Amino acid sequence: NFSTRYLVNDACVMAKRPNVYGSVFRFEGQASVFATPGGPCYRCLHPEPPPAGLIPSCAEGGVLGVLPGVIGTIQATEAIKILTGIGETLAGRLLLYDALRMKTRQILLPRDPACPVCGDAPTIRTLVAYDDVCTPASDAAEPGLQDMTVEELRDWRTSGRAHVLVDVRESSEHAVDHIEGAVLMPLRQILASAGNLPKNVPVVVHCKSGGRSAVAVAMLRLKGYDAHNLTGGIQAWRARVEK
Repeated sequence: NFSTRYLVNDACVMAKRPNVYGSVFRFEGQASVFATPGGPCYRCLHPEPPPAGLIPSCAEGGVLGVLPGVIGTIQATEAIKILTGIGETLAGRLLLYDALRMKTRQILLPRDPACPVCGDAPTIRTLVAYDDVCTPASDAAEPGLQDMTVEELRDWRTSGRAHVLVDVRESSEHAVDHIEGAVLMPLRQILASAGNLPKNVPVVVHCKSGGRSAVAVAMLRLKGYDAHNLTGGIQAWRARVEK
């Protein structure tokens, strides 16, 4: 979890031990080696933990069963290379793995001189736990404020109230079934594509059952959008509106 990621990173920097990093989410994974001499640490990539409500729970996000094995094997490979002194590690590089498309790519990741823990003038000198900050979205959501029922959306559409409906599922899911008029914007692309959304009208976000859309709503609200999560997603829409 995020609390562990930051705690392990800071401990590795302070103890001068390499941090063989890996993470997985749904169908994608990342791997790198942090806290090596002259190399970046995890905070060079993500200086601060994400705000409460932005992190999906396992039930909402989920992960392809084999993915932890793939990323774990890459981590084991990096650990063996470090221990034996052979090859070139992922220090200074972030490996991105896309299981759905069976593609990998790398991002160069330099050390940040302003990093709060490994930078030239570090401000974090003791270990800090972030258990109260890194709260899954399902635990941190503000009930009522962000949620919208399918009946409310039906009334908006019937009355012609201005809004934008966004589908954060994958394109393959959208192709099989979608709500008429919904704009496809997969969750993994939501921040990059958010600039295409208007801020002067409400944005209603839906997925299959409401998990991914809750994460997207939290992200959009941080960007200043009047975003609402369609509870129950397209499943509830089909069951209760378009029976």
